[in-house]
Amino acid sequence: MSKMNNPLLDQSGLPRFAEIKPEHVAPAIDQLLAENRTLTERQLSDDVPPTWDAFVRPMEDANERLSRAWGPVGHLNAVMNSPELRAAYNSTLPKITQYYAELGQNQSLYEKFKALRASAEFDTLSAARKQVIENELRDFRLGGAELPADRKARYMQVQERLSELSSRFSDNLLDATNDFTLLVEQRGEVAGLPEDVLQTAREAAEAAGKTGWLFTLKAPSYLPVMQFADNRALREQIYRAYATRASEFGKHDWDNTPLMDEIVALRAEEAGLLGFANYGELSLAAKMAETPQQVADFMRELAQRARPFAEKDLDELREFARSKLGLDTLHSWDVAYASEKLREQRYAFSEQEVKQYFPEDAVLGGLFKLIETLYGLTIKPSTAPVWHESVRFFDIRDDQDALIGQFYFDLYARSSKRGGAWMDDVITRRRLSDGTIQTPVAYMNCNFSAPVGGKPALFTHDEVNTLFHEFGHGLHHLLTEVEELGVSGINGVEWDAVELPSQFMENFCWEWDVLYSMTRHVDSGEPLPRDLFDKMLAAKNFQSGLATLRQIEFAMFDMLMHSSFQPGGAKSILQLLDEVRAEVAVLIPPEFNRFPQSFSHIFSGGYAAGYYSYKWAEVLSADAYSLFEEHGVLNPEIGARFRSEILSFGGARPAMQSFTSFRGRAPSIDALLRHNGLVESK
Repeated sequence: MSKMNNPLLDQSGLPRFAEIKPEHVAPAIDQLLAENRTLTERQLSDDVPPTWDAFVRPMEDANERLSRAWGPVGHLNAVMNSPELRAAYNSTLPKITQYYAELGQNQSLYEKFKALRASAEFDTLSAARKQVIENELRDFRLGGAELPADRKARYMQVQERLSELSSRFSDNLLDATNDFTLLVEQRGEVAGLPEDVLQTAREAAEAAGKTGWLFTLKAPSYLPVMQFADNRALREQIYRAYATRASEFGKHDWDNTPLMDEIVALRAEEAGLLGFANYGELSLAAKMAETPQQVADFMRELAQRARPFAEKDLDELREFARSKLGLDTLHSWDVAYASEKLREQRYAFSEQEVKQYFPEDAVLGGLFKLIETLYGLTIKPSTAPVWHESVRFFDIRDDQDALIGQFYFDLYARSSKRGGAWMDDVITRRRLSDGTIQTPVAYMNCNFSAPVGGKPALFTHDEVNTLFHEFGHGLHHLLTEVEELGVSGINGVEWDAVELPSQFMENFCWEWDVLYSMTRHVDSGEPLPRDLFDKMLAAKNFQSGLATLRQIEFAMFDMLMHSSFQPGGAKSILQLLDEVRAEVAVLIPPEFNRFPQSFSHIFSGGYAAGYYSYKWAEVLSADAYSLFEEHGVLNPEIGARFRSEILSFGGARPAMQSFTSFRGRAPSIDALLRHNGLVESK
């Protein structure tokens, strides 16, 4: 297969998505891995001096070629999953894992980086290049480069096995989620569900050759059933299916329980090999937080502040469910439903009513206008090869019409796409050897309901928040001014600071001056009425005590499982979660709930011993936003400062330094508590 025949090897522009086939994957990756290994050998010879241009740059170029071939494969596996592509991805993944593990353990490579660090040239390098080298040295230590040969070999086996297990965890969850469908044929049994949800369910039934309404465990189907279905038995049935996905209650092959046990044990072994007391310590070596104890203390302080509010939330909900809904016992499948009814009664509006004011085109227009106001940039539709007809592509340009970055939007749910929302990089900004700057490109993926019945897609206000969140990640990647690949955009940013720009963007979804111009009723064309917005604002912190404790529960569980828990000991992972809940939660799910089996953030995402970073970064983002609140939320001067001190620096300096340069002081927890309504009103 010639180079140009294999679209993964053509990196002259954007990925040629329409042409990429599963059979292209192995040949492209095999070729690049062989080329990279040859290059690595050459770079280690005495003929190549330990300088940036002779030694570092060729390695960076080679590894970028590999990531730009593998990136689209991983992306397609996540958004256009098929048995053939999955097989190609899973059979190639171990080769990629092994290659990076080999690099991380290459003693000679490590020695050459140490020589560069000790050379006279190091002092003459830019701050960004120095940071790249310091990160490389740290990553060599964390990658096992200092291990003796026998432990190195074991470390490699652990890495490969972990990579394989996390991919299987993800596949099992997707398969178990896709496997469940529930057909309801009696109209009375779907009472309370919004018309657009019923329309989608009806179309799903028709597509399956059935009549009635077909429900699934994907978010656009599952969440409205939990929130709106009057039929308690229906809610319970769907809740039970959702809460037991990929567990021993389903198909044996899809049970994630043994995978979780093995993953946690292997991570503990990996940490031990590298000389850490536990995986939590290893995970924090490259983060802002310093020790598992510091994280647990931070979480416990937040739990203590939130708990009285959570208890009040739950008491109110139970009383309302008993007196108004006739539910003497509030079960887990009643919580979202009763909460929605209480919210409607207390604030006199429903999510469904609000949703009619957020057609997709108005929301995107408002988002783009905000970016124009804050940063003086314009966003224009553009064209590129895409993987699905619903995907769109845009340019970001400055006031001189120069191209700053580009991005794809893939906003709708479909069965070939994994759940959730995420941003990923396609191409990273860097200065190339010919002196030109490479334009950064990002993917932004969500799982919203697609347009139905000839109307535009309508977003809930939560979905608008999600869109802004992912766009914040996108801007962090796209607006970097760093020219070194290793610390450009989100590269090299401490994991617990990565959520700062994304959570920061969510604040604007609660500003009248921003929302007003991005709403238009889908039928009447009227903008969002001020009184409805005021009700939304009043309801913003509805049950925020419960929501905060839920996040703390997940974060504590994650950190304790990776620090003080003994894998394979007397206590199971599920028992550990029960203990955490006994300490911090006020809402305890039923005994059959198997939440860990679908906790992909920590078992197949990058959040192991890092889930706390959502709350950690929320402290930073709320505090950063408070400077906008003090000077006007649409203030271009503060916008320019946020862009130059936080977005543009990427990973070229420590996140805490970027934060204090922007804010003028160290972060404080107060703004977060205030934003979440977790302070006693005067």
